[in-house]
Amino acid sequence: MPVQREWFEKDYYKILGVPPTASDKEITRAYRKLAKQYHPDANPGSEERFKEISAAHDVLGDPATRKEYDEARRLGPMAGGFGGPGGGTTFRVEDLGDLGDLFGGLFGRGRRRTAGPQRGADVEAELHLSFEDAVRGVTTSVNVPQDARCRTCNGTGAAPGTSTHVCERCGGRGTLDDNQGLFSLSTICPRCNGRGRVVDTPCPTCAGTGTERRNRQVKVRIPPGVEDGQRIRVKGRGAPGQGMAPPGDLYVSVHVRPHPKFGRRGNNLTYTVPITFPEAALGTVITVPTLDEPVRVRVPAGTAPGTVLRVKGHGVPAGRNGSKPGDLLVKVDVVVPRSLTEEQRAAVESLAAVTDPAPRERLEEV
Repeated sequence: MPVQREWFEKDYYKILGVPPTASDKEITRAYRKLAKQYHPDANPGSEERFKEISAAHDVLGDPATRKEYDEARRLGPMAGGFGGPGGGTTFRVEDLGDLGDLFGGLFGRGRRRTAGPQRGADVEAELHLSFEDAVRGVTTSVNVPQDARCRTCNGTGAAPGTSTHVCERCGGRGTLDDNQGLFSLSTICPRCNGRGRVVDTPCPTCAGTGTERRNRQVKVRIPPGVEDGQRIRVKGRGAPGQGMAPPGDLYVSVHVRPHPKFGRRGNNLTYTVPITFPEAALGTVITVPTLDEPVRVRVPAGTAPGTVLRVKGHGVPAGRNGSKPGDLLVKVDVVVPRSLTEEQRAAVESLAAVTDPAPRERLEEV
């Protein structure tokens, strides 16, 4: 492993709270205690401290890397190529601080990130809801596909009865160093794809990857008033992290089925009710449905077609974010009969005889 600038800036023994003479078991014990204490799930806000502890264990937890770290600390920064070039040591792109970013752009790569636990990936899932469940809110479950350890090979990637062996090309490191004079570039070993071990007889279930795709049920709580196309974030229910790193998040895309009677406009529900011309002219009281019990609504005399009557508090319930409950908006649709009986026609003709001129006739008189 190449010497890192952080090796000279940070005392990993001090970070783990152990002396430089500590045994491997003492280092592991100290790391587990601190990782449990500062894990982000148990102690929110401690992400940076947790990363620092993990980085220290990555170096001191491996005997070979620990030996390189101790030697580098003993010789000082000149050992890592951080002094003048006359020292004869080999410089590495990742050791040049900000210059590493500059040269990384020239060679198509940036600075190598310090090894450590990696947060799990975020996961997407879809959920189909009825109109009522979307309005009222519901607790349900979604299927989340994820990569899990193969049950056939227990994650080794090798077929049952066989085993893996250390990659002979990279020596189990997973990377190959390519010395370019002033620079030393590292690439992923093509023989083992960076795993450090080679599978001779791949597992028939996972094809040698060590993982298989499985579905798991995740319970999610959908708040009242969710709309079609909205995404709900469920923290910590995504893919698991590496080592003791926190998992990713789950994002649920909600699809709401339309209602046969109601529409929706924000937190308001919409409903269209037909009435007759006499009801519109004389006024009436009608009964309209809601998501609960039907309610009676008064239609004032002289109501024009398309008039919207508001029924307070019978829309989408109040949400957890403090939003107010919506209303039911009742649109009045005056129905004109397609055919009339003789009695109805006589009544309409009598009404027409005593009715003021139509608006268009008044316009012609102007």
